[in-house]
Amino acid sequence: MMNLTGKTAIITGASSGIGKGIAKHLADAGVNVVLAARNKEKLAGVAGEINQSLQGRALAVETDVSSKEEMDVLIKQARDTFGNVDIFVNNAGQMLHSRVQDGHVDEWEKMIDVNIKGVLYGIHGVLPEMLERKSGHIINIASVSGHEVTKVSTVYSATKFAVKAISMGLEKELARTGVRVTNISPGKVDTDLASASQSSPDRKPLHTDDIAKSVVYAVSQPDYVNVNEITVRPV
Repeated sequence: MMNLTGKTAIITGASSGIGKGIAKHLADAGVNVVLAARNKEKLAGVAGEINQSLQGRALAVETDVSSKEEMDVLIKQARDTFGNVDIFVNNAGQMLHSRVQDGHVDEWEKMIDVNIKGVLYGIHGVLPEMLERKSGHIINIASVSGHEVTKVSTVYSATKFAVKAISMGLEKELARTGVRVTNISPGKVDTDLASASQSSPDRKPLHTDDIAKSVVYAVSQPDYVNVNEITVRPV
């Protein structure tokens, strides 16, 4: 397994849930983490927890991933503080369930802006320098909803199918560049995002740690190993 000490990771959606779990597990492995989210107070709290008790250092940057300008500022602050960005975790997401016939256009636009455009803005910001160094790792947090669709998840699933497609295409583009790409598709996880959905609790959900461990596993593999796809479901 690769030693991650001293590497730098940006994690979007890091103020709670899966993003917070990923940040803490990476910091526990010695990674300096840059935490991005819109909730400034929660973000500062997570950074404080990490700086007080874990190996890696944390920087909190209030960021709306649907704004290219704010994403560019996030990446610049990460580089100015820690140097190269070694790992970028596209985790921020909106999950708003409804039927297409309900016509919740504002919800569709929010999901498209965050779940698709936000992912692309992050990749766009870090990729040129990763290609120049011939090193780096992009982690996209998709969903099992990017593999299957329910009657109330059509638009949400469409955005997560898009994340999976971006991951698959990018992996092929970058296969010989030294930059690795991993798509992680969680099943139902015990987070505020899941609680806000209209899906019924049909099984015990996963914990955020289960997804965070998958990220650490992927990024700690030797340079010649590219873990392209991980799907994590509750039993």
